[in-house]
Amino acid sequence: MTPDELKHATCYPSAQQARQDANFFVETPQTLSPAYKLAFDDTDFLLRGDMRGVRLQLEMMKPEVELQSNNIHSTIVVFGSARAADSGQDPDGPLAKYYGEAQKFAALASVASQSDKLRDYVVVTGGGPGIMEAANRGADDVDAKSIGLNITLPHEQHPNAYITPELCFQFHYFAIRKMHFLMRAP
Repeated sequence: MTPDELKHATCYPSAQQARQDANFFVETPQTLSPAYKLAFDDTDFLLRGDMRGVRLQLEMMKPEVELQSNNIHSTIVVFGSARAADSGQDPDGPLAKYYGEAQKFAALASVASQSDKLRDYVVVTGGGPGIMEAANRGADDVDAKSIGLNITLPHEQHPNAYITPELCFQFHYFAIRKMHFLMRAP
């Protein structure tokens, strides 16, 4: 860093520091107004219709940042039916064999490509039940990480229990979720 860059970096507080400092103000009609809140701390502001572009950008960036911080280099996307039950739950179900195959595949791929430092070919699913659960479960069976890209829909699934918690993402925008699938399946 150049001396000018260092000076600039030390003059402005981080967002965390600004949030902390914002809590120590004198109460006046002005400071109690919602307009006085820091924009990034103002949920009502962020939920306005005209802030949709910002929310889309946040939803695009959050998984990217988290995958990088978890040292994930490459992924394998597993698509499959949410209706396929574990053979232990429904041994005669028409899709039960596919649950087992997805679980085996994810375990094989995960054990061969993940270690404490290296995270290649991390399994990515939609995060729901059925084949998605089987793939996340297969990675979990071999103590490997896996990713779930869940979506908020009325009467829809919740994330399955086998997704690595810090890699379980919830999406509001269907298109952004689909974009993440495309980005993960080169």
